[in-house]
Amino acid sequence: MKIRIRHILPGCILIFILSSCDKSKEAIIPVDHPGNSSPQFIKYTIKAGQQFCDQTVYKQTDYNELKFIVKFDSSAIYQTASSNNQLDVNKLYGFSDNNDDHHHFSARFGWRWSEGSLHLFGYTYNNSVMSYEELGTIRIGIEYTCSIKINESNYIFSLDENSKTMPRSSTTPTAVGYRLYPYFGGDEAAPHEINIWIKEL
Repeated sequence: MKIRIRHILPGCILIFILSSCDKSKEAIIPVDHPGNSSPQFIKYTIKAGQQFCDQTVYKQTDYNELKFIVKFDSSAIYQTASSNNQLDVNKLYGFSDNNDDHHHFSARFGWRWSEGSLHLFGYTYNNSVMSYEELGTIRIGIEYTCSIKINESNYIFSLDENSKTMPRSSTTPTAVGYRLYPYFGGDEAAPHEINIWIKEL
């Protein structure tokens, strides 16, 4: 399914629902959500048997940099039904780019529990080609600062003091698109309820 966002009418509620999901595709389900001018943590919950979080709302974005603080609790420790899916990268937070669908152009953080640790990744789509790179491991219950800077032909992912540069094929001067939220999978839905706290800075 190809979704292009060129013009958004004020007050419209846009709903995109895909009938199936695979490792490279998930839908965004937008609903109305009141804005809040002061940064605060938002708790995002992915229910057992679900992939979308409960706070998946449509919001247009135009970023030079996305910066946020994230914290996981012990619900981030999970075991997939199929061992082959344990290395799938779940989606954390980010944005679509190039005023296009996020499976064509986007940048976000990814995460997974594997080998007894919680791993964070830079995760991108450029011209519908997905790639990811590990940024490091983090501890349960600790707050970490994450950012994605846009530098024309690159995304600069930072996890506290650790940074990695990944290619950007988008042609817009800034990252124009919509926000992307926590999503589990991959092939499988969440095996139990998962809670993630995010504060956008």
